[in-house]
Amino acid sequence: MIIPKVKKAEKNMEDILFKIRPWNEKKFFRSYIRSCNILSNRNLFHTIYHFLVFSEQFNGLIKNKHPKITNNIHMKILVIGGGNMGLTYALSFLNSQVVAPKDMMILEKSSDRVQELNKLKIGKIFNKFEDCIPLADLIILAVKPQDSTDLFQNIRRNGRSDQIFLSIMAGVRMKTITEGLGSEKVVRAMPNLPSHIREGMTVFTSTNEITREELIKIQNLLNTTGKTLYVQNEDLVDSATAISGSGPAYVFYFMDSLMEAAKKLGFDSAEAELLVWQTFQGTVDLFQKNNLTCEEWIKRVSSKGGTTEAAIKSFRTAELRDTIIKGTEAAFHRAKELGDKN
Repeated sequence: MIIPKVKKAEKNMEDILFKIRPWNEKKFFRSYIRSCNILSNRNLFHTIYHFLVFSEQFNGLIKNKHPKITNNIHMKILVIGGGNMGLTYALSFLNSQVVAPKDMMILEKSSDRVQELNKLKIGKIFNKFEDCIPLADLIILAVKPQDSTDLFQNIRRNGRSDQIFLSIMAGVRMKTITEGLGSEKVVRAMPNLPSHIREGMTVFTSTNEITREELIKIQNLLNTTGKTLYVQNEDLVDSATAISGSGPAYVFYFMDSLMEAAKKLGFDSAEAELLVWQTFQGTVDLFQKNNLTCEEWIKRVSSKGGTTEAAIKSFRTAELRDTIIKGTEAAFHRAKELGDKN
């Protein structure tokens, strides 16, 4: 039997999977199918299998916003860099039970930071490359881009040829990483700030030498910090930097502007903050639980000659939409510039 390749419209796959398992949260499901294109260019059998496994986890999601994922990936993982993002990954892996404490390692060059990390009991903490690099199956590069040259040299001196590397160094391209490490098994990812509370958005890609099985394991790891999207074109990681990577700052900027407006209209700081954050929270939840577009929701909120219409007209007169798009384009071009330097 020849299993057809999944290269048709997402709707076809959706119809097939809905017949296998009824699904009420259609919008969430469609989002999952889009984020599951890690498999969409493989074959239908593996996509269906992956969906069925996922749906069991989603059943727990209804009762518990952050269910524990019990499919341990059985890899020894080393995070190089015990800063905020490195610590986020270690805690997320352990709390989700994807990684056992005995398989979790962190390499941190600061002696003071090593002491702090040891108190957290999150695996083995190391201070020297030679003590931990040879032990790892997956090495996560969570350091500043400017430290990458020294990092690559230390890894090459102590590494193994079969190790997998996951880089979250902003702007450092896979070509630079593969040449620096002398290894072709590289995954590049761009997480964002909400990953710290397991509500992040991570876009990632990989070299051809990463197998499907390895890629699924890495996606399972990244999923512990939120949602993921696999892209085949590395340039889209730079694009994601401008949208989801920098996006939280755009949201905070707009929230802050609304808070200032609220204070000018007579609310104190605490009241303004409550008004704005609950408005954002409720609006995002409403969007997720329904199938309407943003434009359709705007029309629902706006009545002819009303207050919302007056505000939207003001935004359009000021070309606010174009300004936002230009801002993201500026972020994208800067991401490309930083990539060219690395």
